[in-house]
Amino acid sequence: MNPKDKLAELERLAEIGGGEARIERQHAAGKLTARERMELLLDPGTFEEIDKFVVHRCRDFGMEGQLVPGDGVVAGSGRVDGRLVYGFAQDFTVFGGSLSETNAAKIVKIMDLAVKMGAPIVGLNDSGGARIQEGVLSLGGYADIFLRNVLASGVVPQISAIMGPCAGGAVYSPALTDFNIMVDGTSYMFVTGPDVIRGVTHEEVTKEQLGGAMSHNTKSGVAHFAVPDDRTCLALIRDLLSYLPSNNLDDPPVVDSGDPPDREDAPLDALVPASPNQPYDMHELVQTVMDRDTFLEVHQHYARNIIVGFARLGGRTVGLVANQPAHLAGCLDIDASVKGARFVRFCDAFNIPLVTFEDVPGFLPGTVQEYGGIIRHGAKLLYAFAEASVPKVTVITRKAYGGAYCVMASKHIRTDVNFAWPSAEIAVMGPEAAVNVLYKREIDAAEDRDQRRAARVAEFREKFANPYVAASRGFIDAVIAPRETRRRLVAALTSLETKRDTSPKKKHGNIPL
Repeated sequence: MNPKDKLAELERLAEIGGGEARIERQHAAGKLTARERMELLLDPGTFEEIDKFVVHRCRDFGMEGQLVPGDGVVAGSGRVDGRLVYGFAQDFTVFGGSLSETNAAKIVKIMDLAVKMGAPIVGLNDSGGARIQEGVLSLGGYADIFLRNVLASGVVPQISAIMGPCAGGAVYSPALTDFNIMVDGTSYMFVTGPDVIRGVTHEEVTKEQLGGAMSHNTKSGVAHFAVPDDRTCLALIRDLLSYLPSNNLDDPPVVDSGDPPDREDAPLDALVPASPNQPYDMHELVQTVMDRDTFLEVHQHYARNIIVGFARLGGRTVGLVANQPAHLAGCLDIDASVKGARFVRFCDAFNIPLVTFEDVPGFLPGTVQEYGGIIRHGAKLLYAFAEASVPKVTVITRKAYGGAYCVMASKHIRTDVNFAWPSAEIAVMGPEAAVNVLYKREIDAAEDRDQRRAARVAEFREKFANPYVAASRGFIDAVIAPRETRRRLVAALTSLETKRDTSPKKKHGNIPL
């Protein structure tokens, strides 16, 4: 065979991966092939593949005659909205997408190039795990990838999509990346599968129950997004990248949303109910204040008492953190603290300003929380906000009680601008609880207990549970009308565009993990 024909044959073999029959089975399972996924992820015609003809080196267990160009992973670079992105897609049609020494080397090469070039890394996972025939070589390949995940963390954004099986040691690379997207019904993740669990603990559980998309979106928090199919997954990755800078030295993209920065919203004046115990949906505030149709919620199904996500404000990307009074009254618990802390640290690593909407009555009480380490986990969110040096702006809409007030980006932990609505209550605890502590004997001894309690509650609210006391101390920069929140936030962030903040010189801090 002459060189030209040989090249054409290698190209053909690489393009079809495991063969037409296996491609048909992939499609029948509702999944796209690795090449189809890469083509949809990247701008048309921009994919530049590397190591297309690489084959494995294993000569044992009957593998010597099974050489497929590419060896089960498609890797290279391309553009997303014109910006450079590096990525790889595991090919389940070739040896079940199993990781070998050589295809691990392809992935490592891509990751090293991404860090050198300052471009995001996208990994599309669809693999049966380490290639058993290669033993420690395949395990070493995983460790090589894990190291790159750690070294790239905070340098370039890393996004993982689980688009098929992902089990055993393979799960730790997605877990180390910044965002993890799972396709509902066709993907799963777990360290040990149902068969092992059945044998060891005698528990009966399906793959979907154990490690399906919704299990990891609602229960474990391992996954940040759940999507119905491959195409939606790839579109979501493109959308997510549009909010992010290419690396830690760049600023996020600026997009003209066509939404006036000085827009005022009269309905916000009536958003907070008159009764302090009546819930409302913080999503209404987020959707109203941010540029229209730009809010991309992260971890939507997990720890729903706190909301995090990206949006645009005046065309610029911001990271949004907000208590959710409609779920657990907006209390901070273990899961919410960890969810918020991880998101805050990502935003700080990649120069994304933070906007916090606060309505928090405190930390969730109970033995489950205390024994589970709410002190340690709550400290993670405090640490993240205090450490963050990006522009930080907070709006207190209603309750800001106790230690939770301190944690939620208060002025005391280096937040730059703090606003409060007239409905804000900033105190050690709520008026009713405070009166029960301060005036219990007096009220118990009174003949008109209900009237005396009501009077004391009104007195406490007048003296402490309002924003003006905090404003008189400089802890609140301005008490603003709810309708002008958007305008004030845009102005505050514009004034903070050149912010530079420093911390004491050190190797790194010791966050209470």
